[in-house]
This record gives sequence, C-alpha cells and structure tokens, in this order.
Amino acid sequence: MEFVSIGYGGLVAAGRVIAVVAPDSAPVKRMVGEAKDHGMLIDATFGRKTAAVLVMDSDHVVLSALSVEKLAPRFGLDGAVWEEEN
Repeated sequence: MEFVSIGYGGLVAAGRVIAVVAPDSAPVKRMVGEAKDHGMLIDATFGRKTAAVLVMDSDHVVLSALSVEKLAPRFGLDGAVWEEEN
C-alpha cells in the first residue's frame, strides 16, 4: 500500500482516495459538516486553513492544509492535465 504525504506529517493511502477537491463550494462544505456529525472527519490541517478536502472510499473525509494544486502531482496527476481543467 502506497502512502502519500498530505502535508505537515500527514499521510493517506493513495489507493483509498476517491477525490481531492477544493473546500470552497457549498456541497463540499455540507459534505464536511455531515462527515463531522457522523464522526468520519479527519482534520489533518494541524491548525492551518483547509485548502483541500480528500474523499476516501471508506466514507471518511480528510482535510488538508495543502492546496489541490500541490496535492495533485503527489497522486500522479500530470500538471499539464491539471492546467487544462482550469
């Protein structure tokens, strides 16, 4: 099992990540709130501002202080592909 750094000493299992999204939209905020209510939220920001939300296949939601742009290459997403989407 391969682990990927999500910043400040936090690691996640790369094969268990379904999505990495920005925390700004209302649906993502709702998802984070629901995960917190159900005890499925993992705050790996270490006191910093949330810059990315990772959705896991176990229904856990992980908060990271690193941005989606910084996390994408760690999961093997090519930077050129990322820029095409923006």
